[in-house]
Amino acid sequence: MKAFDSLSAIYDVIRPIIDLGILTFILYKAYELIIKTNGIQIIKAALIVALAYAGALLLKLDTLRWILNVMGPGLLIAFAIVFQPEMRKLFLKMGQTQWFAFGNRSRHTYVDSVLIAAEMLSKQRRGMLVVFMRHTKMDDIINTGTKLNADLSSSLLVTIFGMDTPLHDGACFVQGGKLISAGCFLPLSEQYDIKKTFGTRHRAALGLSEVSDAVVLVVSEETGAVSLAYDSKLHYDLTMTELTKILENLLDITPDAYQLEDTIDESKQAN
Repeated sequence: MKAFDSLSAIYDVIRPIIDLGILTFILYKAYELIIKTNGIQIIKAALIVALAYAGALLLKLDTLRWILNVMGPGLLIAFAIVFQPEMRKLFLKMGQTQWFAFGNRSRHTYVDSVLIAAEMLSKQRRGMLVVFMRHTKMDDIINTGTKLNADLSSSLLVTIFGMDTPLHDGACFVQGGKLISAGCFLPLSEQYDIKKTFGTRHRAALGLSEVSDAVVLVVSEETGAVSLAYDSKLHYDLTMTELTKILENLLDITPDAYQLEDTIDESKQAN
């Protein structure tokens, strides 16, 4: 009995710590989701409405409060319609997020084949678009191209993108060291503040990163810059060292896979 009382007393002491720790973890993961999906726009809109209602209550503005009460259901429906793309991305990322990750990391050697091809094509000023698949299924997009299911190699990628073949205009899908499909058409980005200098390849890379958890590598035909798009952001003109580190982290799905801001100089982020 005394032992039980002692355990109960210890639990009473550590219970607030456990409670605070779990709450902190949930808030941190929620913050990650909001940042990765540009969901901050939803938060801003909700805060504006909440502040307007609080101001009406505080200042006793009966007419404004009555209008907000009457329009409340309509505002919720309008909110869902206007922010449908952001909410869709939020729930999509929520389903893809691994809250806990265990196990040893394995080196993805096929990344080297893609980077070798990217470096060669960059020097030749030839465009390139390669999608590294992760969890999201994209059969509808893959079916827009030509299925290959070939062993991935830098020579094959250079052949596809280095010459004016029927497949060089689209994107290649890569998974597990296999070139799944080539000549695929990607959805263009819905973002309105993209730099005017970005062409269709960059917009397509960013567009796919907005609707999936894929990592998209793009080589600019105009400048030769090699960039990565993931989590609705385009990281422009990266070095081979930066590309290798980011891709290995993201494709290994490590707990810190999204905490890579120290790797990328902020001036290189397109958004």
